[in-house]
Amino acid sequence: MSVTYEYPRPALTVDCVVFGLDAEDLKVLLIQRGIEPFAGRWALPGGFVRVDESLEDAARRELREETGIGEVFLEQLYTIGTPGRDPRERVVTVAYYALVKLSDHTIRAATDARNAAWFAVDDAPPLAFDHDRILAMAHERLRGKVRYRPIGFELLPPKFTLRQLQHLYEAVLDRTLDKRNFRKKIIRMGILVDLDEIETDVAHRAARLYSFDKKKYDRMTRQGFNFEI
Repeated sequence: MSVTYEYPRPALTVDCVVFGLDAEDLKVLLIQRGIEPFAGRWALPGGFVRVDESLEDAARRELREETGIGEVFLEQLYTIGTPGRDPRERVVTVAYYALVKLSDHTIRAATDARNAAWFAVDDAPPLAFDHDRILAMAHERLRGKVRYRPIGFELLPPKFTLRQLQHLYEAVLDRTLDKRNFRKKIIRMGILVDLDEIETDVAHRAARLYSFDKKKYDRMTRQGFNFEI
């Protein structure tokens, strides 16, 4: 039985905000568009959803095709359907955000992306479409969520120092934290594992290394643990 739709159907896309962290800044991964509209402009990785794939599958495919990034922590952010946001046609987009360890991924542009590169979030160029707005929304979500869930550990190497951990929170929250209070609170939570190791090959004084005890955190969360920083 054939079905006739009374209303026109908008196109559906996905856009991905990928965050990473280096020694200096919170970074966002951008692609330089190779096709119109906005050819040559920087934008978030993303594209149209195929009729035979889920939204998350589409987001992961677009990330892989345009940037070379594979498996990542990925979470749905927001659905945006403002009329006129895409000059080609009526387009609704579902935005996702991802957290990656920079050292785990080699970026390579492909398909309709001319280039792919990391930019400091605070120094990103003007973006195509309404991607400036989507980036701001993702950054705000990350700021909120990193305060009550340890998703920030997705940005750190498996072994890290307390200095690196504090830098992560300061970069995401965009403010300075008191060193003594931060360390006292994070250690008192009991979700760090002291590895009895120190940094190697560093110019400064070597610091003790830690890892994140996810199993203990999950168990404590079920018992009502509050991660608030």
